[in-house]
Amino acid sequence: MSRPPGPPETREVAIGSLRLPGILEVPQPSRGIVLFAHGSGSGRFSPRNNFVARAMHDKALATLLLDLLTEEEAGDRRNVFDIALLAERLLMATSWVRQEPDTARLPVFYFGASTGAAAALVAAADAGAIGAIVSRGGRPDLAGADLARVVAPTLLIVGGADPAVLDLNRAALAELPGEKQLVVVPGATHLFEEPGALERVVELAGNWFASHLAEATV
Repeated sequence: MSRPPGPPETREVAIGSLRLPGILEVPQPSRGIVLFAHGSGSGRFSPRNNFVARAMHDKALATLLLDLLTEEEAGDRRNVFDIALLAERLLMATSWVRQEPDTARLPVFYFGASTGAAAALVAAADAGAIGAIVSRGGRPDLAGADLARVVAPTLLIVGGADPAVLDLNRAALAELPGEKQLVVVPGATHLFEEPGALERVVELAGNWFASHLAEATV
C-alpha cells in the first residue's frame, strides 16, 4: 500500500428486497471489505462491532455493518438462533457488495460475533471466495455439519473467562478442515468488556485479515 487510507466515505444503504439497513464505510484506498454478522439480536449500531470496524478502516479495509433481521423479525427471539436465515441474509449482503461500484472489486471478509459467527461460517461455505473469517466470542458450533465445508481461513477469538463458549470453540475448531486458529484472550468474558480486551480482538482480527489479503480473490 503506497499511502495510508483517508477517512472512509460513509453512507446508509438498504440491501435486497427486504431493504435491510446498513452502514457502508469505504476508505480510499481500500484493499478489501469486512462484512459484520452480529449476534444476539444486535445490529448495525453494535458498539463493539463499530469499534472493530473503525480499526479496520485504518488497515485500508472497507466495512459493512448491517441488520440481518427486520425490526419485526428481531422481535422474535427464535430468529436470533435461526442460523440458516442469518446466513441467507449475509449471502444477500455479499452478493450486494460484489455488485456495488465502490466495493465490487474488493475481496470479501467476514467478522462474526455470537450467533453471527455461525451464520458467517455457513454463508462462507456457500459464498465462494471469502478471503478470511474472524469469530469474536462466537458460537461456531451452531454451524453444525456446514463447518466441514468451510475452506476460508478462520480465526476463533474467545475470552479466557468464557469457559462454556471456549469449550464449544475448541470442538468446532476440530471440525474445520482448512487453515484455522483459536486464540484465547486471558481474563476476557463473553463481551470482551474488560480493559484492553476489545483492543486485543482488533489487533488479532486486523492481523488475520491483513495476512490473507494477498491470497484473497474477488
